[in-house]
Amino acid sequence: MRVAVTGATGFVGRHVVDQLSRRGHTVRGLARTARGARLLAARGADAVPGELADSTALHTLLRGADAAVHLVGIIVESGGSGGTFAAVHADGTRRVLEAARDTGVRRMVHMSAVGARPDPSATPYHRTKWQAEEFVRSSGLRAAIFRPSLINGPENAPVRTLARAHRWSPVVPVFGDGRFPTQPVWIEDVALAFALAVERPDLVGTFELGGPDVLTFEEFVRAIGRASGHPRPLIHVPLGVVRLAARLSNPLGRAAPITSDQLRMLVEGTATPGNAIESVFGIKPLSFEDGLRRFLGKGGLGKGGRGKGGR
Repeated sequence: MRVAVTGATGFVGRHVVDQLSRRGHTVRGLARTARGARLLAARGADAVPGELADSTALHTLLRGADAAVHLVGIIVESGGSGGTFAAVHADGTRRVLEAARDTGVRRMVHMSAVGARPDPSATPYHRTKWQAEEFVRSSGLRAAIFRPSLINGPENAPVRTLARAHRWSPVVPVFGDGRFPTQPVWIEDVALAFALAVERPDLVGTFELGGPDVLTFEEFVRAIGRASGHPRPLIHVPLGVVRLAARLSNPLGRAAPITSDQLRMLVEGTATPGNAIESVFGIKPLSFEDGLRRFLGKGGLGKGGRGKGGR
């Protein structure tokens, strides 16, 4: 198949491109920079220069494609109107769908997030992810919407930060009581699910993707310590203190260790009670700790590899 991918040079995108290519598909990806275009070329994919706000680039990307995979998303807003959650998640998705309809694409696989909902009390991240989902659902395309839990892989910056903390700090902090749930899912399992959804247009609807185990945040942190080879004692930091630190960090944007909204989402948890990764896609998910061992070296900062999906 000919598959067009937005977000093809990002964390998830690189693995999706590799998975699609390994399965014999022709991949064309949107590249914002020359470096991104070179990265795609090295993976055997064609690159279309441009970004979500560029209608011409989107039409070029999607023209002649059998399916589109839409992965673009941000976790922190940046300066300017083009870097907001609304601009990227909602408006960007709307533009991709318009270009898909114009160019005759009939299949869409869309990346959302666990916790996406219209609730006014939800974070802007979750509300705009929901808005994007609604655009996809009302597009008339045969679409699969994925809501992955926290994705574990070599490019996961928070995991690497915690691995460094285990290596260099005498103690490692845990927020509050550390009991909020996580269900980390291995990146190659996510990428394989995307590829299978591209190949199976009968799969229509919203699907949660999670790993095999629900872990508390404390268990999550301890697993990183074990996999890095430097497990440290944990110290519980009151949530009130962490919330204050997050508010003070908000103006730093992408440079913030954690923002207030990110802390809220962490405390909400990322468990996936409707996990479809095995029941729908037939993927036996890799455990969090087994995934960690694939890319965390003895010192917790090893280069590691991506491993193989679809065991």
